[in-house]
Amino acid sequence: MRIATFTHDGRRQVGIVSPDGQQLRPFKLAPEQAALGAQLLVEAQVRGEPLPETGAPIDMSAVRLEAPLPRPRRNVWCVGRNYHAHAKELAGSVFKNNAANPMEWPIVFTKVPECVVGPTDTVKLPGADVSDQIDYEAELALVIGKGGKNITKADALSHIYGYTIVNDVTARDVQMRHQQWDMGKSFDTFCPMGPWIVTADELDGTRTQVRCHVNGELRQEAGTENLIFDIPTLIETISRGITLYPGDVIATGTPAGVGMGFQPPRYLRSGDVVRVEVDGIGFIENRFE
Repeated sequence: MRIATFTHDGRRQVGIVSPDGQQLRPFKLAPEQAALGAQLLVEAQVRGEPLPETGAPIDMSAVRLEAPLPRPRRNVWCVGRNYHAHAKELAGSVFKNNAANPMEWPIVFTKVPECVVGPTDTVKLPGADVSDQIDYEAELALVIGKGGKNITKADALSHIYGYTIVNDVTARDVQMRHQQWDMGKSFDTFCPMGPWIVTADELDGTRTQVRCHVNGELRQEAGTENLIFDIPTLIETISRGITLYPGDVIATGTPAGVGMGFQPPRYLRSGDVVRVEVDGIGFIENRFE
């Protein structure tokens, strides 16, 4: 099942995407319920409640897709240095303080909820006086269903509701300056997400491909089976002493090929278009201005 949040006739709605991707069947939700996108549906299904009734189908061409969780209840969890080649390409910069470590633990940081935007929304460049080193990071993200604390790797996959796509947009100079990464990751519009959530019964997130194109040029491509810390390990780690809740989002890391990894670096400029694809989900595509 693919669950999308969208705007139609000026109103936010949530619905099921048809198998051919051409239509949406909107759930019958009150406006205050639809305001949180798929959040309340995730929570209801975790409680064992049936999905709401749906209305007449709407053509996909008539809607504007939004992030499936347009305003997460709390920060988006993110993971750094989670593909070997990506760790190597930034070993002398972002990861220079971690390069000698045996990589026993993932690097975990967060992005504020307010930076989430939709799968086709414009990403706003902040201006050179704030940062002129804006980079892209294509990522598979998982959405927690059943919450919990101290979740074991053996049980972790049963806590996943579904999967979506995230571009972990980053201001590299700000990231480096502050060392703690949240500020350089959390600028307004710096977390495009979508195009929908694919439920875990329809996608094996441990074995899928992640790709990124910039202006049509393939920059990143890797399979999630090549993660340094696999998805169960990430859930186990992040839930150590911290309760995860339904709707929590965990972005699993980005492959090699980010702009900072080139010599010289290839940062994003106004007019650039970044397309992030994940097999089994679809794609998001955002223009930077």
